[in-house]
Amino acid sequence: MSQTDFSVISLASIAGFDAEADVLVCGFGGAGGSAAFEAAKAGASVILYERASGAGGSTGMSSCEMYLGGSGGTSLQKTLGFEDSTENFIAYLEKAMGVRGDPEKIRLYAEGATDHFEWVRTLGVPYKDAVMLEREVVPLTDESLLFTGNERTLEFKDVAAPVPRGHVPSHEGDFGGRMFIDALTSAVVEAGVDVQYDSRVMHLIVDESDRVAGLAVKQDNQLRYVKANRGVVLTSGGFIMNDEMRKRYLPDNHKWATPYGNPFDMGDGIKLGQAAGGYTINMDEAFVSLPIYPPSKLTYGILVNQRGERFVNEDAYLARLAHYASLQPEQKLYLLVDADNFDHPMYIERLDVVATGDTIEELAAEAGIFPAGALEQTVAYFNEHAKKSTDPKFRKAPEWLSPLEKGPFGLLDLSFDRQTAVIMPGTKGPLTFTLGGLDTLPTGEVKRWNGGVVEGLYAAGRVTAGLPRSSEGYSSGMSVGDATFFGRIAGRQAASQ
Repeated sequence: MSQTDFSVISLASIAGFDAEADVLVCGFGGAGGSAAFEAAKAGASVILYERASGAGGSTGMSSCEMYLGGSGGTSLQKTLGFEDSTENFIAYLEKAMGVRGDPEKIRLYAEGATDHFEWVRTLGVPYKDAVMLEREVVPLTDESLLFTGNERTLEFKDVAAPVPRGHVPSHEGDFGGRMFIDALTSAVVEAGVDVQYDSRVMHLIVDESDRVAGLAVKQDNQLRYVKANRGVVLTSGGFIMNDEMRKRYLPDNHKWATPYGNPFDMGDGIKLGQAAGGYTINMDEAFVSLPIYPPSKLTYGILVNQRGERFVNEDAYLARLAHYASLQPEQKLYLLVDADNFDHPMYIERLDVVATGDTIEELAAEAGIFPAGALEQTVAYFNEHAKKSTDPKFRKAPEWLSPLEKGPFGLLDLSFDRQTAVIMPGTKGPLTFTLGGLDTLPTGEVKRWNGGVVEGLYAAGRVTAGLPRSSEGYSSGMSVGDATFFGRIAGRQAASQ
């Protein structure tokens, strides 16, 4: 038997176990740490295995924004004067996830998100009573609440009142994930979890009824067998770093996006779950982000493709912008701005200025990209309606509508093959991570393709198709919020068996 095929091992073939515990958790990121903590608090003995030499996973690399609200609002939202009902939160999430959303997970998350925030606070993670209302991905000052999605766009305001739901640990800089993981690690150790690093889970062990009864883990180049008295929880991340899987499930994304995650996002947990009878969904979806997220002034500009046509409301969130940009011919896109807004040095310096001109005609001629008259027609139509504070084609919100009439004009190249990521200098194309994986019940049990569940097997985080299901409706904080929230539930469920 190959040591990398992730096939199951029969319990009958195991002569003896090297260790045992009630619950075995595979992967120490946000999901795994949360699962292990809750299982231990529920009275189970827990061993937590991590392939790397330390805790963190992709959560540790993140800003640790958590997308939370509902139930009247979190304590932070209430303190800052924002109210959010559970139904309002559900309406937003259902709109964001569309037909791919899981209604049961959405409702459970919306009903429990405020309590989840209080749990995070009990770990000692600091939050400041301050809100950032500008268009920012992560506040580099120390505010803890911000808008991290499409809440203020007209299409989403049609169904849900806008509320800032991005909760980020208070600090100056961008290292919230490390703060959270450090706090979670302390809590996990204090709860009595046996944490073992440099340990790669290779196989699940199943009994004669196909119930998961343990695992085989590689440590010090030796395969050791560990018995699970109650259950195994898979929390080993997505598959964005697995080139073979990415080519298979995300063939287009593979061509133009930059993988974003930890080096061990190799799909191990997904393969382990499949080998035990679990099945996958949503494997063709990934988060995509424009490396350049237009700040306030650049939002007054318009995005066009190489045909000179607009294709999205420019006030959308960076993931939604990237989703629609990815659908354009050859992923070519350009930002047209006028003299009043052509002055944001941090962004202008990182983008190619394709052309300038005192008039749109001069700019289009210098660019030499668009069909004759196409850009001029697009701008004329946009200006006609922007003067009336309307955008009939894409419904950009009125506060971002301003006719493009004052030269000189500038055309910036945001094409995927030309972009250099602001937060990852040297990379090209939008950042991406996977949103597909094992299908699970809201309580964490891994589903079988032909009905029922894989007994004794649970999963959470990006090893699953969790709460976030598409880049088109993604809000930053959905992934860490989902991983930790459903990780906790999976840990409790495994411990209860």
